[in-house]
Amino acid sequence: QVQLVESGGGLVQAGGSLRLSCVASGRSFSSYTMAWFRQAPGKEREFVAAINWSAGSKYYADSVKGRFTISRDNAKNTVYLQMNSLKSEDTAVYYCAADRHTQFLPKATMARNVYDYWGQGTQVTVSS
Repeated sequence: QVQLVESGGGLVQAGGSLRLSCVASGRSFSSYTMAWFRQAPGKEREFVAAINWSAGSKYYADSVKGRFTISRDNAKNTVYLQMNSLKSEDTAVYYCAADRHTQFLPKATMARNVYDYWGQGTQVTVSS
C-alpha cells in the first residue's frame, strides 16, 4: 500500500513558477513509475508528466513540454513537478499517481487507469 501526499500548489500570476512535491509512504517507492495528472473544472483528468523508477525516462504532455520538468528523489520518496512559464490554462487540481506493474511506454504511461495509487490533489491557480 502506498499513500501519496501532494503539496506546493497555490495562486501565481501568469508567467510565474511553482514547484509541486509528492511524498510517498510505504516501501519500494524506487520501483514505482510516478506521474502527475491534472483536472480543470468541468474537464476530464489529463496526463501531465511521468518518470520511470530510475529517472532515466520521462514523458510529457505536449501542452507542458519545455515548461514543466518532472524529477524524483528516491532517497526522499518524493517526486517533483517544476512548473515554469505558467499560463491560465494550467489552472487545475494536480494529482500525483503511482504504478509498478505497467511497462514504461508512452501510450500506457499516459493512461489514467494504469495507476494504482493517487494523492488527494493540490490546487494550482494561474491568474492572467
